[in-house]
Amino acid sequence: MAARSIASLTVSFGLVAIPVKLYTATESKGGISFNLLHKKCGSRVRYQTMCARENIPIERDEIVKGYEFAKDQYVMFAPDELKAMEEVGTHSADIVEFVPIAAIDPVYFDKAYYLAPDKGGAKPYALFAKALRESERCAIGHWATRGKSYIVMIRPVEDGLVMQQLLYANEVRSIDDLDIPRTEVKPAELKLAQQLIDSQSSNTFDPSQYKDDVAERIEAAVQQKVEGEQITLAEEPEGGAQIIDLMEALRASLEKKGGGGAAPARKGAAAAKTARKPAKRVQALEAETPAAPKRKTAKRAK
Repeated sequence: MAARSIASLTVSFGLVAIPVKLYTATESKGGISFNLLHKKCGSRVRYQTMCARENIPIERDEIVKGYEFAKDQYVMFAPDELKAMEEVGTHSADIVEFVPIAAIDPVYFDKAYYLAPDKGGAKPYALFAKALRESERCAIGHWATRGKSYIVMIRPVEDGLVMQQLLYANEVRSIDDLDIPRTEVKPAELKLAQQLIDSQSSNTFDPSQYKDDVAERIEAAVQQKVEGEQITLAEEPEGGAQIIDLMEALRASLEKKGGGGAAPARKGAAAAKTARKPAKRVQALEAETPAAPKRKTAKRAK
């Protein structure tokens, strides 16, 4: 099925204007929604909008929006007042600057759209995409639609362009807000960690190899319900043995992936043998501690 464009706009920078069509790049297929039902009869549940002070139901046309400027104190806005503050749609993405693609942290990425050339835009579209690709840069600009103004990034992908909405700075929390302690990393630990990364590295990302197991289980359960079958719950997998030592955890991971070789395996076995000794010692101490007072008591009895 051919994709359908949702809008037309113009990408403009300087005196250059590129007419493009806008397509949504993502779709929410995985989401499974449930309706709320009355358990007794199975009918849909309805909610009434209630006035908190008068405790009476109110109609939709009696509702206005308000902003809480202090505790339980609001200023009200009529729909026409809110409409007057909205951004006027420009039907264009106005480019402000060009920056290296790697300079933008993906944490700022929001919704994505595909751009395709509109009538008369094939040549400048192809030129713009190639120039961005070879310069390894992306375009940053403004886009106003549906009463809002957005920061957008236009970047090349394969033979086309993607327009990515970006979050504003005040919408992204700083990682400096987290209390992350500075911890020393030993060279041997770093080397093993890098070996583990190398053993699981790929040159490309293939999203098709990742499945939404939860959605599949829910869909299967829904189908069973529809067909009148009994639903059985799967048992939780048993957890693996906990490895406290960081070096042993890295070695064990490498051995599991087959990236450690014979030498690390021997070291791991030796370390595991050494690690068992303290456990025996602790057990011996636990056995000896309560027994000592009994022997002394027995001597006094004699």
